[in-house]
Amino acid sequence: MTPTSYNPPCGGLPPQTALMTGRAVFTEAYAVIPRGVMSDIVTSFLPGWHGTRAWILARPLSGFAETFAQYLMEVAPGGGSEAPEPDAQAEGVLFVVDGGPSLDCGGRTHALRPGSYAYLPPGGSWRLRNDGAGPARFHWIRKRYEPAPGLGLPDAFVTHESEVVPAAMPGTDGAWATTRFVASDDLRHDMHVTIVTMQPGGSIPFEETHVMEHGLFVLEGKAAYRLNRDWVEVEAGDFMWLRAFCPQACYAGGPGRFRYLLYKDVNRHPALASRGPAR
Repeated sequence: MTPTSYNPPCGGLPPQTALMTGRAVFTEAYAVIPRGVMSDIVTSFLPGWHGTRAWILARPLSGFAETFAQYLMEVAPGGGSEAPEPDAQAEGVLFVVDGGPSLDCGGRTHALRPGSYAYLPPGGSWRLRNDGAGPARFHWIRKRYEPAPGLGLPDAFVTHESEVVPAAMPGTDGAWATTRFVASDDLRHDMHVTIVTMQPGGSIPFEETHVMEHGLFVLEGKAAYRLNRDWVEVEAGDFMWLRAFCPQACYAGGPGRFRYLLYKDVNRHPALASRGPAR
């Protein structure tokens, strides 16, 4: 079995002898935040959390992410929060990449580990703490939930990626597969957070151009990614944001598999801009 790696951030600062030139890119259609950018000086501290810092990778912003925020959280031993979510309309997904935090939700306490996945519906009560001897690190993806007529809220749940069988994409012989934590036809969910796995040499063989916005964090391996009009190289620990309709394709570079955590907004009508009163 292939060992699983999730490449948590390590912080720190480059030495003064390091070159400034890197791979960071910010355009109107996409952004690449390389792993080396995730240093100590770009972390944030959040109200309601103690013993915790966060790398905020995406946030709603004109000309950038519109539907979601994504954090990489680092909770020191003894740290955590009794009231993590400040927005009662926000849903969330936690994906653990290091350590073993404890999550209280739905009347139960869950001992999380690397590869654990938790969905947290809007308005729900949850708490998180780190009782371990080392730091706990996890992705926290937040989105303002969009209710739909006739549909109730999704249920909270906790699982682990080892409990979900990846689904191979048609015609790829397993070279491209997706681990889906939520059924695609469960319309209560207005976002999907999945893991995409590509074997060495596997590819997305066409330029996907679609309405879904993406956040991609590379968990493992490396690839050459086609983003809009450019080719960029990405590796484990990098983050990408892709605007809706940004053309995208990739080749997995090997020698090992290429895997990333993927966010996308789904299952809702596009909101129509108000044009004022009819005349």
